[in-house]
Amino acid sequence: MEMQVEKPVFEPVSVQRKSLLWYKLQKNPMTLVGILLVTALTVIAIFAPCIAPSDPVKINILDRLEAPSVKHPFGTDEVGRDILTRVIYGARLSLGVGITAVVIAGLIGSSIGAVSGYWGGTVDQIIMRIMDIILSFPTLVLAMTLAATLGPNLINAMLAIAVVKIPVYVRLARSEALSVRERLYVKAAKTFGLPDWYIIIRHIIPNTITPVIIQTTLDLGDVILLVATLGFLGLGAQPPQPEWGTMISTGFKHMIDQWWYPTFPGLAIFLAVVGFNLLGDGLRDILDPKSAR
Repeated sequence: MEMQVEKPVFEPVSVQRKSLLWYKLQKNPMTLVGILLVTALTVIAIFAPCIAPSDPVKINILDRLEAPSVKHPFGTDEVGRDILTRVIYGARLSLGVGITAVVIAGLIGSSIGAVSGYWGGTVDQIIMRIMDIILSFPTLVLAMTLAATLGPNLINAMLAIAVVKIPVYVRLARSEALSVRERLYVKAAKTFGLPDWYIIIRHIIPNTITPVIIQTTLDLGDVILLVATLGFLGLGAQPPQPEWGTMISTGFKHMIDQWWYPTFPGLAIFLAVVGFNLLGDGLRDILDPKSAR
């Protein structure tokens, strides 16, 4: 009689990866908090027209500067607009501009950094010296200067922020590219006569994606703060656009008697920054083995 040996059952690789990911998330509960905050803000931004109780720019002088109540949970502003509605719609502007600026900076910066690190030599020196010049200026000062030069509006503020963030991704991608170009498969591709552009797109850039993704997530909180700061200074979104920084700027003069006016937009900024910072830290721990504690 033949003995039947029970064959080991192996889970699919995707299931194993999901289990490992969930295990790492459980070990870091603050990452789950960050995911919940970012998810909640994203849902609010996407479904703002369905969630908001009124029109964000509708004026009602009779309800001006009302304290928080059942009718207006966050109170009203100086022309009677519902602050809760404006905070909800503000998530669209702040998150939309922040994510777009970071994506633009990440795509351009990682591409330049990959080319710089792969080619090296004079090209690398020229690119890195330009990046050093940009980095020599304080981020906020340079963003203010660019936004003021281009003109005070939300699109120009987004472009200004993207420009000042590009050097971070250039340096990050370059450091990865310097390592990747020495690997055997890259040298083999060169030996077979593959063009540089193909090697950069096929081998260099994909191997710089992970640290770039981590950095973009970490930068989102900082970029949202920059968007709000430029709005507060009058260099970003312009009234009556419901942007958090602009709302704080207008409501700051009412801080003593109508505390709710600047408080709730400020709380929204705080939650957004905390959420993206926690998410970025968690992704760094999960995706980057070197940072495991």
